[in-house]
Amino acid sequence: MKRLLRSLLAAAPALSLSLALALAVSPARADEPSDSPKTLRYAFRVAETSFDPSQINDIYSRIVTAHIFEALYTYDHLARPAKFKPLTAEAMPQHSDDWRTWTMRVRPGIYFADDPAFKGKRRELVAEDYVYAIKRFADPALKSPVWGYVDSFKLLGLAEQRQRSLDQKKPFDYEAPVEGLRALDRYTLQIKLAEARPRFIEFLAASDLLGGFAREVAEAYGDKISEHPVGTGPFKLATWRRASFIALERNPDYRERYYDAEPAADDAEGQALLARFKGRRIPMIDRVEISIIEENQPRWLAFLNGQHNFIEQVPPEYSGLAMPNGHLAPNLAKQGVRGWRQVRADQAMTFFNLEDPVVGGYTPEKVALRRAIGLGMDVAREVRLVHKGQGVLAQAPISPNTKSYDPAFKSSMGDYDPARANALLDLYGYVDRDGDGWRDLPDGSPLELQWSIESDQRGRQMSEQYQRDMKALKIKVNFKPGKWPELLKAARSGSFQIWHVGNVSASPDSQGALQRYDGSQIGGQNMARFKRPEFDALYRRLSELPDGPEREATFVEAKRQAAAWMPYRIRYHSMVTDLAQREVLGYRRPLFWLDWWQYADVEGARPQ
Repeated sequence: MKRLLRSLLAAAPALSLSLALALAVSPARADEPSDSPKTLRYAFRVAETSFDPSQINDIYSRIVTAHIFEALYTYDHLARPAKFKPLTAEAMPQHSDDWRTWTMRVRPGIYFADDPAFKGKRRELVAEDYVYAIKRFADPALKSPVWGYVDSFKLLGLAEQRQRSLDQKKPFDYEAPVEGLRALDRYTLQIKLAEARPRFIEFLAASDLLGGFAREVAEAYGDKISEHPVGTGPFKLATWRRASFIALERNPDYRERYYDAEPAADDAEGQALLARFKGRRIPMIDRVEISIIEENQPRWLAFLNGQHNFIEQVPPEYSGLAMPNGHLAPNLAKQGVRGWRQVRADQAMTFFNLEDPVVGGYTPEKVALRRAIGLGMDVAREVRLVHKGQGVLAQAPISPNTKSYDPAFKSSMGDYDPARANALLDLYGYVDRDGDGWRDLPDGSPLELQWSIESDQRGRQMSEQYQRDMKALKIKVNFKPGKWPELLKAARSGSFQIWHVGNVSASPDSQGALQRYDGSQIGGQNMARFKRPEFDALYRRLSELPDGPEREATFVEAKRQAAAWMPYRIRYHSMVTDLAQREVLGYRRPLFWLDWWQYADVEGARPQ
């Protein structure tokens, strides 16, 4: 008990003594018996929204669905750089020379988890389950926020079938054949595209999005389908208390699948993991328990006191305590804790509603306002004070660790220059016309920004930072606090003016981050509601071009346009710190994919 108290005080000096004492004298967790379920316990800092893949575009929900559903392909968990391999497919896909026809064969003998919807019969995964999964994104009644992303691949006839449903005001016809989406036989899936898509396998490898989906389940549960995800994956949903607690259990019907990977020869960590786990049947753990803890301090304490045996993304204010100067703190190392730190393939961004009458639009004065706000944001100070140095300043909407990321690239996206921002505002008529000390719009009406912000401690810190930045520009700001799911819902519907969000790349190709600028994805990935024909043309060109110099030059032009129009102010890329207690083995942060629980093991319990 004394050792626990010393650890708490050493690892978290910012905590009050009374709080540390209260934690230290709370009943210690008894060692688990050897036959108790192997359980991974950790927390999400943001609540989930749904477990229906057609309805989600937030990372926390998709972490869960990625472990329940299975795509045709997946990523080698240990390979760096990323490498694709079959998951439910028998082999890698066949494609035509023009990259427009893709053919895949589902491996026979894969079954869905048992569910009442199947009426006591084992339900085998077949090609038609992927046809149905993709059609669900096109169903207008489901209003999928990722339909724009799916449609960007231009499956022949799918958008036309969706439009017929809209025009005729009739239910989407799942029975109607679609030229570009067919099950040729029980196990063979063929997809035809209107345009070349050399990297289409990235879509086919998104288990969080494109897992095989049984029609019987959707029909059995109707509008409650988000509460009943049934897939072929290694885990199944056991308990769900919305925005509070999620528990998943090992799928007892999961096929025989064994740990295997191909880490690079010079990858010491990967080779060590392969040597330890190769040949083990997966998943190796029995249960995963996820608490929703929005505030940083209790999430950190839950790990320190043993309630949780893993913490993903240690809160910034504690990352220096956990891994000072990039090395695990001695007191934690003594307890057997392991730590990892790396730059994440993500972007933290502030975005504007391009349909809003104040900050939206494409006329010179509207663009000038967004660019001035971007120039006035002291992101380096935000990273230093709010995020405790755990970030790398961004210069473009391209994520680290993806193919076209260039750490040497520099643009005005990354500039902090309040003098230039004020001059730009003066030039375009945003001046103080009534003498109240705040700038007005060019027509003389008051300029007041409506900035959405999370109602937690981190949100309060960020609002203080943005208030300071905008005050230096003499721009009045009103903050609109709310819970993250509520703010996300408002952003999807266009009911906001300014907000911020993070984007994590889901594939090694850099184009994924540019979905947010694609005009066809408004209401989904494109939450800024940005639409410019010249950028849409660039996005289509990036989709069609094979990798090479011409495509890289197109990326440079896309970066230039992104900075010029400024629908998003890309602020920084996260530096993330993950910790695991001694009993959690095998963890390695995925680069782009979201499923990893099946590759981890939990042995015994941490000594108290």
